[in-house]
Amino acid sequence: MDKGKLQQFNRREFLKTGIGLSAGLFMPEAFALPTRLPERTLSFYNTHTGEKCTATYWADGHYVTDEIRKIEWILRDHREGKTHNMDQNLMDLLVVLRHQIDSRRPFHIISGYRTPRTNEMLYRTTSGVDKHSYHMQGRAIDIRLPGFDTRKLRQAARSLKAGGVGYYPHSNFIHIDTGRVRFW
Repeated sequence: MDKGKLQQFNRREFLKTGIGLSAGLFMPEAFALPTRLPERTLSFYNTHTGEKCTATYWADGHYVTDEIRKIEWILRDHREGKTHNMDQNLMDLLVVLRHQIDSRRPFHIISGYRTPRTNEMLYRTTSGVDKHSYHMQGRAIDIRLPGFDTRKLRQAARSLKAGGVGYYPHSNFIHIDTGRVRFW
C-alpha cells in the first residue's frame, strides 16, 4: 500500500474510533478543546540522548514542515541515528493528551521511531516488543511525564479512545500508537 493510501486509511481508522475532526484537530467526545486552536506545540526530552525539543508543528491552519522535522529528529532511532516520517495523527493525539492532563511539561521519550534492525534486536532481547511494531512506521511513541502518575497518564490516554495504549508499570512508561483502539 502506498504512503498516501496508508495515510488515508489511518485517518479513516481514527474516525471509526469516534474521534471527530474540529478545526483540523482530533477531538474525542469525552474531551473538547476550544474549536479554534491557533497553534499545536509539543515539547520532548529524549531520555537516551539528553536532547530537548519544543516545536510548534501546526500554525496558521497548516502543518509546519521544519517544525515536524525537529520532532522527527528527536524521535529518531537513537541507536542508528535514523529518522522517519512520523504520523501527524500521533502528534495531534499527543496534543489532545497534553490538554487532557493539563500539562505543559515535556514528554520524556523512551522510544519513538525504530528501524527494523533495532526493533528486531529489542524483540529478541526485551519483553513486550511487537515484531511488527508501529514504531517502525512512525506511528508509535513510548513516553512518561515525570511528576505525573503514569497510571493516570495511561487512564487519560485510554479515555481518548484513539489507537493503542500500553502500560509498562515496571519501566514507568506508556505506549501510544495510531493503530486500532486496544489496551494492554
